[in-house]
Amino acid sequence: MKKRFLIILIAAVACCMTVDAQGRRGLRINEVMVQNDSNYVDDYGLHQAWIELYNSTYAPMEISSVFLSNDPAQPKKYPVPLGDVNTEIPPRQHVVFWADGEPNKGTFHLSFKLTPGQDNWIGIYDANGITLIDSITVPASLLPNTTYARKLDGEGSGIDAWEVRDGSDAAYITPSSNNKIIDTNSKVEMFAETDGRGFGLSMMAMCIVFSALLLLSLSFYAISRIGARVSRTNKARSQGIEAKSLPKEERPTHDSGEEIAAIVMALHNHLNAHDKESTILTINKVRKSYSPWNSKIYGLRELPRR
Repeated sequence: MKKRFLIILIAAVACCMTVDAQGRRGLRINEVMVQNDSNYVDDYGLHQAWIELYNSTYAPMEISSVFLSNDPAQPKKYPVPLGDVNTEIPPRQHVVFWADGEPNKGTFHLSFKLTPGQDNWIGIYDANGITLIDSITVPASLLPNTTYARKLDGEGSGIDAWEVRDGSDAAYITPSSNNKIIDTNSKVEMFAETDGRGFGLSMMAMCIVFSALLLLSLSFYAISRIGARVSRTNKARSQGIEAKSLPKEERPTHDSGEEIAAIVMALHNHLNAHDKESTILTINKVRKSYSPWNSKIYGLRELPRR
């Protein structure tokens, strides 16, 4: 029994670790600034190089114990510490790490720096220090106070998915924010055009509700049938009968509610025993005096007089 419980526990832990690892595969490097002279400042008021990570999944992501590195030969260069509540990234949100080489300043200060004027490789490794989640090489031609960013948050791969941003109106810099600001929802606008009165939306909602009710009904019916089959099997086993060897019409049926009630009543009469809590109700009839407050005549509707 203990061995079986241990196996189940190990399997459950393995499944949880697998799900967590699969969730971290959605972590993306989203925007990088190598030389920061007059842009975003850190929590100490200093201008430092920064790396923005993005949770591209639709669930919260805990990134503690992952590794950030600027050297493929040293994948475990900076482990994200445990115990910081800010290492849990909400769905479709961002977090900024400072590449200042001063990890003693806090969780989001890396142990390495980015070098201006040369290619800077950046990679994210999973907790095992082997699995590469995402990587990017920032070109050496990147100018000061400009960033190398994805065109769309967390989407695409290769050079075509990235662009240089100089902070202009057409190429704004967005640390801890969406790389592309979306002020309209195309799906909502399309729905408003095709179903302006909301009739289609109402029909869809009703179909979903009735489908859920139908699914619940089928589930309860299946559960009751399974319970009846188990009951018949147990009854046949108690009588020493192999139910499968008998014709279907000769197999014992499960006890109905009326049969169970009759058996319980017979045991009660025979043993003169009952539950701890009595089910006998005692009604005392007390003659009440007349009062307009308890008169039913005042609750009737009166016909108008002609």
